[in-house]
Amino acid sequence: MSAQPVHPHVPGEPRVPRTVDGIATALQGGRRMEFYRELGRAPLDQAEAILRRWWCEAMLDTDPEADRIREAALEGTLPVATLADVLARRERQGLPVE
Repeated sequence: MSAQPVHPHVPGEPRVPRTVDGIATALQGGRRMEFYRELGRAPLDQAEAILRRWWCEAMLDTDPEADRIREAALEGTLPVATLADVLARRERQGLPVE
């Protein structure tokens, strides 16, 4: 079973906003509380890294293809790419790479 967003995704807008509230809204139940606990205990110099990691988790939780992707990963049929390829693609798309 995969988590579904409370509000449908609007094309052209991020599925999960890169904000504390956006991330928390996308996470379900215990994961949301785990996110708040981790962020609340983090020193300021670690907060951004925690937000990035949890944003990725929230994106996975709200991906409509999540079940298919998990199944392909478990079966070993998920396409793979090198980190260099991923970073180059993100740069071409104007996305953050740090």
